[in-house]
Amino acid sequence: MKQRSIAAGLLAAGMALGLSACSTVSEWVGIDPARAKPAALVEFTPTAALAEAWKADSGDANNYLFRPQVEGDDVFAAGGSQVVRIAVANGKPVWTTDAGVKLSAGAGVGQGLVLAGGSKGELQALDQANGQLRWQVALSSEVTGQLLVTDDTVIARTGDGRLHGLAVSDGSRKWLYTRNLPTLSLRGSGGLAVRDGVLYAGFPGGKLVALNAANGAQLWEATVALPRGATELERVADVMGNPVVDERLVCAVAYQGRVACFDRSNGAPQWARDTSSNSGLAMDERNVYVTDDKDAVTVYDKASGRAGWRQDKLARRQVTAPLALGAWVVVADAEGYVHVLSAEDGSFVARAKVDSSVRTAPVDIGPGFAVQTTKGSVVAFRLN
Repeated sequence: MKQRSIAAGLLAAGMALGLSACSTVSEWVGIDPARAKPAALVEFTPTAALAEAWKADSGDANNYLFRPQVEGDDVFAAGGSQVVRIAVANGKPVWTTDAGVKLSAGAGVGQGLVLAGGSKGELQALDQANGQLRWQVALSSEVTGQLLVTDDTVIARTGDGRLHGLAVSDGSRKWLYTRNLPTLSLRGSGGLAVRDGVLYAGFPGGKLVALNAANGAQLWEATVALPRGATELERVADVMGNPVVDERLVCAVAYQGRVACFDRSNGAPQWARDTSSNSGLAMDERNVYVTDDKDAVTVYDKASGRAGWRQDKLARRQVTAPLALGAWVVVADAEGYVHVLSAEDGSFVARAKVDSSVRTAPVDIGPGFAVQTTKGSVVAFRLN
């Protein structure tokens, strides 16, 4: 089991096993914490130019998993109690809004709205142009993970296993999808992705579900992983990170489970390979890239599932899910290092350092990419 930190250790039945900096998994499973020392950085000769383009304030992450989103010429980010719109060209804030609540999820963007979720279930929709509050609603529990907008529907997830479909216009409920959670689950599990009016949602327990995004009707359900083991901890098999989608496939990865791809139209399995991830995956035209729970990044052929290169020199560095960026694959780690790998063979291409830990995957901001740090910075890089 990977040496990841846990917000409150083993919680009472029905509560989540959260990831933060309070204690470590090793303390629960009896592993010497000294063995969790991050691997030393590999020396290499850079073959690409990586330079910081700008840095902007996004608000302290407070142990939550925030990830910026790009819309047009701007980056939208949330953290602490603030939401910010940042110009991609120069990193200058266009506007900053104090949400007035402790935020736990965001930012989401679409249909003229910027979305942020709160730790007590508050969901706020701000005007994309000026950051003013358009509406706020109270959901059933802490808002978690990715916030989405598709057509006239806002989609939010809460920590009690519910998916909420809300009207773009005023936040009124359009539909509610409820699913029972296992006794234990990992914070960061159960991501979302939407394409062509279909919502793909991963769940604790290893399930991937396709829903009609307009009305919440279930279209199909597929199994990414099956829980196994004698204890509740051993049986954690959560879908981690956001599913990835192309014209034909949707792929997902589970902790203590598999990476698997399914036919988007009906959920029929296309291929699966045993692996375990508590970070997530990425996909491009040819490959699926997975960060596993040993902090190795592995490439799989998207059509066949055949494993290719594996970069294992980042062991115990708490590596994020990858970003597939053309000729490169980008990840970041808990010490604030950003690593650029070759998409062809996984070799190290470039490296940079930011002000603190990065917990979520880098984001393509075209040109370049950005990361959000736990200290509350959005840092953009140019890569040539």
